[in-house]
Amino acid sequence: MESPAAPHPLLLTCALGIEHLALRRGLGGPGIPDPNGGTGPDNVRLLCSGMGAQAARRATTRALAQETVPGGTAVLATGFCAGLVPGMRPGDLVVAAQTRDARGHTPCTGTELLAVALARYGTVHVGTLAGTDQVVRGQARTALHDAGAIAADMESAATLDVAAAGTARRPVAAVRVVVDAPGHELIRIGTLRGGISAFRVLRGVLPAFLEWHRSLLLPWR
Repeated sequence: MESPAAPHPLLLTCALGIEHLALRRGLGGPGIPDPNGGTGPDNVRLLCSGMGAQAARRATTRALAQETVPGGTAVLATGFCAGLVPGMRPGDLVVAAQTRDARGHTPCTGTELLAVALARYGTVHVGTLAGTDQVVRGQARTALHDAGAIAADMESAATLDVAAAGTARRPVAAVRVVVDAPGHELIRIGTLRGGISAFRVLRGVLPAFLEWHRSLLLPWR
């Protein structure tokens, strides 16, 4: 039987050093499957872009300029986020059906597959992930929720907008871990505990990201 071809790379992007640390530890941990000879950690590139949409755009543009096959790199934006839905808790997972900001929206690839894979690691919410230019608190959180978003961060929408530009072939996704939510805002005493919960979840979900990557029905495979 012919061995399956090695897939094109997976670019995991995040904004903060603490997010990058969680992902790096996850990739270095035991038990991550690699049944297809190249769909595991060795085929993953981590990108820490810095905070904000502008930094995310610059870093993603530079990273994708290095790919050997145009459109051949799958892009998954990840890290922490602000939950917008009452009842969300730190450590919950958000899978974007689409990302949205002032420039428009970007549909995501394989949302259902990601949601199923991530359900092993905690509570999963699926919906619109909004891009913002500042930390979300109070009335801003309520306004974004009223506009149809379930979570917000500053980089995912910009990252996927760049990644999807010019090619319909590239798979893109965004998965965020809630670090604060209605009733659990960053300024409150429970912040440290919520941050630790989010870090542990982000560190543990790499197998789900790799499962998504392996399962993509890409034209070149």
